[in-house]
Amino acid sequence: MAALIVPVTPPLRRQFHVSAALSSPPRRNSPAVDWVKETASFSEQDSRPIMLFDGVCNLCNGGVKIVRDNDRRRNIRFEALQSESGKKLLQRSGRAPDDISSVVLVEKDRSYIKSEAVLKIMEYIDLPFPQLALFLQFVPLFVRDFVYDNIADNRYNIFGRSDSCDI
Repeated sequence: MAALIVPVTPPLRRQFHVSAALSSPPRRNSPAVDWVKETASFSEQDSRPIMLFDGVCNLCNGGVKIVRDNDRRRNIRFEALQSESGKKLLQRSGRAPDDISSVVLVEKDRSYIKSEAVLKIMEYIDLPFPQLALFLQFVPLFVRDFVYDNIADNRYNIFGRSDSCDI
């Protein structure tokens, strides 16, 4: 009796490919901004991905500390969403410059948001996080993002906020 082999593929990832077509809508009498060109300098000298986080959120700052403590090879850079660079990278990722609702991971050619960003960050850091990310990929995206959104929506109430970015 022959066995049926079915390939297992990981769940689809929400990726935002960065292209030259990504630009802000033109305002009256102002040219459209090409955010790819505007942010190209972020990857010229240093190709490591950038983790964008809410700089005044205690949960987010704690998450950055966990990532830094478990990233011995220094694979990831960090930038607060509220900084000028963070706002530009948000726009490059197709988000509003004042949208601090989600962690974002910006790679050279794509960006990840919400639970996808968290899983991708986990892949870059030390053991056991890549294995945990692999396991969590089998949780449906709508479930992961539902949990993510509920925590993100209540992060200030549960974890508090600081007056400035600690990182």
